[in-house]
Amino acid sequence: MSESEPEHPDLAAQERSEEPDLDRGIVEAWAAKMISNPDRAYKASFYVATIFFLVTTLFPFYWLFMVAITPSNSIGDVGVLTPGGFNPEAFIDIFVGFGIPFHRYIFNSFLIATVSTVLVLFVASLAGYVFGRLRFRGKTPLLLIVLVVSFFPPAAFFIPLNRLFNQNFDVLRPLLADGSLFNTPFAIMIPVSALYLPLSIFILMTFYSQIPDGLEDAARVEGTTRLGALFRVIVPLSAPGVATAGVLTFITVYNEYFFSSLMTSGDPQKWAPMLEGILAFRGQYEVLFNLMAAASIVAVLPVAILVIVAQEKIVSGLTAGALKE
Repeated sequence: MSESEPEHPDLAAQERSEEPDLDRGIVEAWAAKMISNPDRAYKASFYVATIFFLVTTLFPFYWLFMVAITPSNSIGDVGVLTPGGFNPEAFIDIFVGFGIPFHRYIFNSFLIATVSTVLVLFVASLAGYVFGRLRFRGKTPLLLIVLVVSFFPPAAFFIPLNRLFNQNFDVLRPLLADGSLFNTPFAIMIPVSALYLPLSIFILMTFYSQIPDGLEDAARVEGTTRLGALFRVIVPLSAPGVATAGVLTFITVYNEYFFSSLMTSGDPQKWAPMLEGILAFRGQYEVLFNLMAAASIVAVLPVAILVIVAQEKIVSGLTAGALKE
């Protein structure tokens, strides 16, 4: 052992501890502490993310509530954290006042979103089974073509779809008065289902491909068909993925405004959506901001309840496959 080296490791550690601290700046000192104590970095990141979430997401809803409970003649007095008055009757007026059946607008959006979600999940289950569990020539190019559809903006399909849905079809006259799909829920459900179908196909394809082949083979040995094995075995085992695709589709269709505003005349009796109902409180000479805020809060409640009920399935569906045992 050389003379310059200490005889014991403890002496070397003591000499390093006695060395003077480096003259670091504030940022460098903070970074050094984060590196030496990772738990502190994780806690700091968590607090920053939480504060960012509260400011960007929850605060707008709080401010909407402040506007909703403020009388219409005191809207200008609404502060950043305090209302300009207290009048919670706005949550009642949106249903019984001003002759606007806001409940019908919500029903229209809820029904359209529900039917569209069921349709998307059914078609996506069939397509996800084909792409995830079967082998055939041209599988990858065909999947890419399906996914490319989701890259186009909805406005790119409006002109041809508008001409198609405004055309009178003799075949539809027994069901529809003029044989046209305009002002019907089909004019909204068909395009939005097609636009949001690729994402559901991709999600379900990922889950279906992870189901062991032996489970499907056992079901087929007992006499069931491929379709029966899909809905009796594969779909129940892929419940988190199905829930994730269903909730994402429902939220997107429920909040959809582009097609729903252009494919209807704005009449709630002709399937105008929920957002048309919110804008209905915008009069010719006055905008009832408190009623619009109250309507916005009420309209978001079905989606919030759905997410709270299905949050466990959504989280497990989005994180599935992140860890491999």
